[in-house]
Amino acid sequence: MSRPGAQRPAPRTDVRTSARPSARNFVRPMDGWWRKNPFFIRYMVREGSAVFLSAYALVLLVGLARLAQGEAAFEAWRSSLSSPLSIGFHAVALVFVAYHAFTWFQVMPKTAPRLPVPPTVVTAAGLGLSVVLSVLLLVVLATLQRGGG
Repeated sequence: MSRPGAQRPAPRTDVRTSARPSARNFVRPMDGWWRKNPFFIRYMVREGSAVFLSAYALVLLVGLARLAQGEAAFEAWRSSLSSPLSIGFHAVALVFVAYHAFTWFQVMPKTAPRLPVPPTVVTAAGLGLSVVLSVLLLVVLATLQRGGG
């Protein structure tokens, strides 16, 4: 029920059915839309890099499954990682994962509340901390490998 004196809203019309039969609707071409703007190219490359990130996660999950199957299965998985195909995959995956991480560090200041430092400082701090922690992890793993831990 409506209040007395209230105006009724105008009836809604659907633009798809209200167009004249002889009029042609504009259909925007979608072929390669992302290749026309450098921003979208970088965006699509970053999204595509997630494929390599996922593939590498699957490689690690297979390694975990082989570890659960026993020492022989795990050593066979490890030896398969030394094939040229696997080394090539890891090199390409490293490049794409590094690019993916770099672009996420660039997004960080855009998603944070207003910060007292410039966005480049946040990005640089994230990248720097990532490099420092990666080197520290490599040192710890090398020390453990030599039997020093």
